[in-house]
Parts: sequence; C-alpha cells; structure tokens
Amino acid sequence: MPKIDISQVPSVTGSSYPEPYNSEMEGRASQRLAEHAGLTQFGANMVTLAPGAKASMRHYHMLEDEFLIVTQGSCTLVEDTGETQMNVGDCAAFKAGVANGHHLVNFTDQETRFLVIGTDNPNETCIYSDVDMKVVTTDGDAVFTRKDGSAF
Repeated sequence: MPKIDISQVPSVTGSSYPEPYNSEMEGRASQRLAEHAGLTQFGANMVTLAPGAKASMRHYHMLEDEFLIVTQGSCTLVEDTGETQMNVGDCAAFKAGVANGHHLVNFTDQETRFLVIGTDNPNETCIYSDVDMKVVTTDGDAVFTRKDGSAF
C-alpha cells in the first residue's frame, strides 16, 4: 500500500453546515486522507482544532460507525453522559444507531489533532443533539434540514 504524504493532502476548513452553524466551526480543519488515497468504503480524516475550536456540532449517525484516536495535544469529548478528557493515544468509538450525541472540543491553549475513521455510507441520516438540525444523505447527496424535515 502506498504511503500517503500527509503534507500533500489539502486541508479543508469550516464545515458543510448551513448558517448559523457553519460559523461555529471556526478553527477546525480536516484532511480527507482516505478520499485522497481513492478509498471509498470508509472515511479517514485528520482533524486539527485550534484552541477553543470544536470538531462538529454534537451529533450521532444512524448507519455509520465512528472511531477516533487523539494524535496530538488534548481535547474534551462531550457526549450525552458528560465530558471526558482525551489525551494522545486515547480512543473513542461510536456505534451506528446509538443516540449519543458527541463531539470533541479543544478547551486548551494548544492545537490538538485526532484521526477519525468511519463508515462511508452513501445513504445516511445524522442527527444533531443540541440544535434543530439533521442531514439526510441519499446516493451521496447531503441535504440539511430541521429535525422535522422543513428547510432552513
């Protein structure tokens, strides 16, 4: 398997969220490693969080598993059951269909990084716990709506 030169993988900032939620993703950058390598069965992204940044809105997936490992710095995992400090080498896993909204937040004054790996299902529903938003992906096309399905 060819080595990926991570320095050559473009970094994407922000998110695909509609406003006002996209503005809350300032300080977040992601390198889509699996996509860069041409992989299609799962995603693998290196996420970098500046001090004070969060990785996403709190969410859970209906069909996609997620696994992450902290590779630099430390951050806080925020989920329905509370907060957990995550340091280099710490891992977390989220099973598809379990309604446990989660995200990582960098409350430190240093940059943090983590690798997240997950199923890449072309048909998926993701629910956002703290805001009135969900995203439904059909054949790879994502549409963000309110939880009742109405448009923003």
